[in-house]
Amino acid sequence: MKLMNLTNYLSENPYPGRGIVLGRTADNRKAAVAYFIMGRSENSRNRVFEETEDGIRTRAFDESKMTDPSLIIYHPVRLLPNGLLAVTNGDQTDTIRDAIAEGHCYRHALNTRTFEPDGPNWTPRISGVVKPDGSYNLSILKSLDGDSSCCCRYFFEYDAPAAGTGHFIHTYQENLDPLPSFQGEPRRVRIDAEDARSWAEALWASLNEENKVSLYVQLFDLESGARETAIINKHI
Repeated sequence: MKLMNLTNYLSENPYPGRGIVLGRTADNRKAAVAYFIMGRSENSRNRVFEETEDGIRTRAFDESKMTDPSLIIYHPVRLLPNGLLAVTNGDQTDTIRDAIAEGHCYRHALNTRTFEPDGPNWTPRISGVVKPDGSYNLSILKSLDGDSSCCCRYFFEYDAPAAGTGHFIHTYQENLDPLPSFQGEPRRVRIDAEDARSWAEALWASLNEENKVSLYVQLFDLESGARETAIINKHI
């Protein structure tokens, strides 16, 4: 199967919503992780990524303009004590962390959750878990074609990918009203990441100028465990 050009894919889609990219650098030495958020409302756009001890969190750029923090303030990325890296588009990051601390797995955690209660969009919850060896899992919890009475849970588990390849999942299929959920399997993409900053800048440039909000990139060396990160915020 031909690898998708990730930056082209993003530049052709004005509103993929929130997205997770997991994969491997071309030299096969590092795992590659990216997470971005976009927004169409003032409340969604009023955010920045802020580094924390174990990853990142979202916070309001202008506290006076924050109207509803319930679905937009969370920890998208957390490095867990056992070396797993959890990346999600909501507070299910903490659900995964807590379940793993109790001896369960990410599937157990996500089977307790559903899509976001923001009808009529019913935004999917997308999640990724990267293991210390670079293998990873992706998942999406979404409504059944907009039917809020049924949650569909899909799990995708990948052994170590080929060098320079990865997978990309995002929340919305198209920029419509209401927003249709992502369809199909995670897209198989080429990872053009020599270092965290340059990859972040390339991804950021490909996101729609009006709708993009924040982007986080991490590369971690599979042998040494050294981690290199980059954050880009529209408002900072």
